Amino acid sequence: MGYKAFSFIARNPTLSRRRFLTTCAGASLSLVAPPVLANISSVSERRLAFHNTHTGESLRCTYWADGQYLADALTEINHLLRDHRSGEVHPIAPALLDLVYRVNHAVGGRKPFEIVSGYRSPDTNARLRRKNAGVAKHSLHMSGKAMDIQLPGCELKELRRAALALRAGGVGYYPTSGFIHVDVGRVRRW
Repeated sequence: MGYKAFSFIARNPTLSRRRFLTTCAGASLSLVAPPVLANISSVSERRLAFHNTHTGESLRCTYWADGQYLADALTEINHLLRDHRSGEVHPIAPALLDLVYRVNHAVGGRKPFEIVSGYRSPDTNARLRRKNAGVAKHSLHMSGKAMDIQLPGCELKELRRAALALRAGGVGYYPTSGFIHVDVGRVRRW
């Protein structure tokens, strides 16, 4: 610990030892945090790869380059992540793609994400909800803001840890079903 830290304590006698240690711990964590927690705006391109477990379709694409999202790539992603039950296509939130990109970077993923569920139409969601009370009535899947994913070569608990560390939305853990849920809603976990 350097002179400045001790000098700060000496000048601030109301600063408790516990608060000081907590502050130091937080500061040190920020110094060793993985680079994935930093803003992703410094990369020149963002690429993702997906495999839809229900349709068998795969896609590798650059979805962001030169400071903007690429319309053709987003169209392809929307199609791949469509409601596989109804065939209905809906726009997937670019923020969700950025979240998945950051998770992939955090775990060093080399294989395509396997998509268990992307967009869900309101009818599909209602049908699933009748069969399983765990399906949210106002699921973010219905607005293209949620995905259920797995990543070959990455343990599910590691994938979950990386998503939680980003604090960018909801993270659900379904180890018996073999996937995690990620969304760009409020930060929460289950």
